[in-house]
Amino acid sequence: MKYFMLFFGGVMGLIFSSMASAEVKHIARFEHNHTISYGEIKGDFIQPLAGALFTQLTATGKAIALADITLLLPTVPQKVFAVGMNFDSHLSSPSKAPPPLFLKLPSSLISSGQTIVLPEDAKNVHFEGELVLVIGKQAKHIKESQADSVIFGVLAGNDLTERSWQSSDLQWMRSKASDGFGPISPIIAVGVDYNNLLLTTRLNGNIVQQENTKYMIHKPAKVVSYLSQYFTLMPGDLIFMGTPGRTKALIDGDVVSVTVDKVGTVENKIKR
Repeated sequence: MKYFMLFFGGVMGLIFSSMASAEVKHIARFEHNHTISYGEIKGDFIQPLAGALFTQLTATGKAIALADITLLLPTVPQKVFAVGMNFDSHLSSPSKAPPPLFLKLPSSLISSGQTIVLPEDAKNVHFEGELVLVIGKQAKHIKESQADSVIFGVLAGNDLTERSWQSSDLQWMRSKASDGFGPISPIIAVGVDYNNLLLTTRLNGNIVQQENTKYMIHKPAKVVSYLSQYFTLMPGDLIFMGTPGRTKALIDGDVVSVTVDKVGTVENKIKR
């Protein structure tokens, strides 16, 4: 499947219009001629990169037309964390308390453009548009003041949640980490101010969530530092940063898109 086939009609335009910025770089993981590489997107081309993952990547070889590549999931994480109750407009938690955390699974991740096939007994699945942090280097026991050096970039994500399972199960594993319950955008935005980005969720083209990440209760630096006290963060690990506003149950055929300004868009169709 080539680059343009990963998106529903019009979504590629949304991605690039939302990413436009002179200071921001956009890094993608892609396949070309049966080889998987990272590259920097520049206009209609991608410049392959080589070197240590996320830390010493340098240009190598000739640029390749985007139409000739296949975009892949942007990372292959060991761990996928998520923050709950991080916006007053959704559910709030005390700002001085530790961030409420849970886990998703790497196997829950799905690319933009792929159809999400819900489990047969999943009757109450809600969208949750979110900012997603991409960890860029190994980190343990870091201070909040060091967190920016650990965050490589950000994505747009959708923390799909089965509300009935969320309230009935012992843990949130099934409700949050079933296959396909972690859509993420394909391109990592590097150099954006992730503490001040507009996040917009659309359901069948209509805006259903919209809020700036500056209203997050637990900021990225706090979350990264806190996690590092207990877990060794590794390059490629992801952190879903919580959803704002109201959510609702999805039905067969719904199309959900999450756009983060200057970052990109993830869009997926729901199938029962």
